[in-house]
Amino acid sequence: MTDVDEATERLIRTAEGLDDSAMTAPSALPGWTVGHVLTHVARNADAYTNLLTWARTGVETPAYASPTARMDGIDAGAERPVAEQIADLREAHERLADAAAAMLAEAWTFFLAPTGASAAAVPWARLREVEVHHVDLGRGYSPEDWSDAFALRLLREIVTNMPDLDLVLRPQGVEHTLTIGNPEGAPEISGPTRSIAAWLAGRADGGDLTVSPDGVLPEPPRWK
Repeated sequence: MTDVDEATERLIRTAEGLDDSAMTAPSALPGWTVGHVLTHVARNADAYTNLLTWARTGVETPAYASPTARMDGIDAGAERPVAEQIADLREAHERLADAAAAMLAEAWTFFLAPTGASAAAVPWARLREVEVHHVDLGRGYSPEDWSDAFALRLLREIVTNMPDLDLVLRPQGVEHTLTIGNPEGAPEISGPTRSIAAWLAGRADGGDLTVSPDGVLPEPPRWK
């Protein structure tokens, strides 16, 4: 099984422990219910299937028809019973897996302008979506459940792409510090890799992180 397969199965196991009433209950993502999060994860799989199809065939196939269509699709599926949500997640994942299996080696190098990267970035992007939104369900899965490899890669991605912040990061178990912006005079944040990644991703409050020199933990800009 791939990392995406395993992450999807973990998400589905969490969904299998819910009942229909949970679909309209608030998630940990402001403004979205649990049903919104699950539906988004399914439609996101279809979006990446479209992008892989584009890379394989050369025929422009946008991830979503439009931003409005994206949100309409999420809203339309949010209140479905949990059994329908789970079936949708499985079927969307299988479509994505089939699309990946159909890719020839050269297709993975195809540059997808909407993402700013080649098709080879899609598996990681999908894994990130599943793992982060699993946390967003607010149903027992937390950043503590992320693997070391996932947490470190997520942290490095955030560090690369986060503007408007000057920080020096000292994740435990990582030999080198990571910096955002200008490190000169910037506060140093230390703690577990998962905790730093979750805090910068807006999925944790950073309560187990330390700031040096002593001070208030800064508020990172919104990520994703």
